[in-house]
Amino acid sequence: MVNARLINIENINSANREILKTGADKSSLQWLSPKAVHVCIKLEGIIPYAANILKQEMLGKGGDVAVHSGVVNCSVDASDVILMGTLNQYKRLTDKLLLQSGTLREIALEVTEVLKGRTTEMVNTLELKGFNLPLGKKTYIMGILNVTPDSFSDGGSYTDIGAAVKKAREMITEGADIIDIGGESTRPGHKPVDAQEEIKRVVPVIEILSREITCPISVDTMKAAVADKALQAGAHAVNDVWGLQREPEMANIIAKHGAGVIMMHNQDNKDYVDLVGDIIRFLRKSADIAEKAGIPRNRMVVDPGIGFGKTPEHNMEVMRRIREFSSINLPILLGTSRKSFIGYALDLPVEERLEGTAATVVLGISGRVDIIRVHDVKEMARVAKMTDAIVRSVYS
Repeated sequence: MVNARLINIENINSANREILKTGADKSSLQWLSPKAVHVCIKLEGIIPYAANILKQEMLGKGGDVAVHSGVVNCSVDASDVILMGTLNQYKRLTDKLLLQSGTLREIALEVTEVLKGRTTEMVNTLELKGFNLPLGKKTYIMGILNVTPDSFSDGGSYTDIGAAVKKAREMITEGADIIDIGGESTRPGHKPVDAQEEIKRVVPVIEILSREITCPISVDTMKAAVADKALQAGAHAVNDVWGLQREPEMANIIAKHGAGVIMMHNQDNKDYVDLVGDIIRFLRKSADIAEKAGIPRNRMVVDPGIGFGKTPEHNMEVMRRIREFSSINLPILLGTSRKSFIGYALDLPVEERLEGTAATVVLGISGRVDIIRVHDVKEMARVAKMTDAIVRSVYS
């Protein structure tokens, strides 16, 4: 009896595995696998001339393109474009477009960049000032250490240096791979503090921990002066909630210290044209700022910014579409721990959001997130390990 079923092939590696299971010769993979991976790519604001060429070229190769109905007669100035095809069809398309100039060549380069995660076996390492974290094998746990009096969840708990150091050691014992130290609350309605007060809060803790622990330390700050002092004190990375776009000197300071950077999406309002597209555009700009300052891509991480400049519905949509952020081709950090959109969904106070946080962690890891930033390290480390065992086929 014939037994038909759908199989999930999301990249070249999963295509190779499934095809080899049939008994096909290994030498056939170079032809078969690129035909097995089907990908949709959205391009924004393409002029009708280029959109028409893309439509014709993809149709000729067996793929297709969705465009505005006014593209055919050039009655619109520009159109978003959705390309639909296999890796093999995209390769033939980009090979031809690369021979052109202007917009068509730019499209080819963009499509090639976006497809990197699907077309090659990505073996990357995140470098955080002396620490090398291999990517793809496991999800890294970033433990939150707020040395603030007013953070939304644990404000006031670790303002004492001794208590903060003890908590960091405890989180490492429970499974934290990175400790993220913050000296200013970023919750809605928080009271800003000046750089000197923030330095006074975070630097003594970083100085002690950098001598006593053997894992990376990041400083959660949007201020260049704080980042400079924290990196001098022994921090290995800066977690900037404004993605290097609030203080111009931030990127240069991080580059000077040879440190890593986590660039989060943020904005002052909650207005979007295309939620995920707008966030990706912001994060690409952040990556460009970092590169121009001399920070290599193997020291960069992006964060879609759950809870920042977003409604609860926006946060839910980001979670549903988390896999789309892989098109940036940088490691992804997800920070959902105890956040208000979980309380919105479950109608629970901050201290009762453990299970809701766990659900977001599982979904994030399934979407290929590389780092999760959490308060409840022991519980989320177990959740991550179990999810990794399923998603990444890692048993350790």
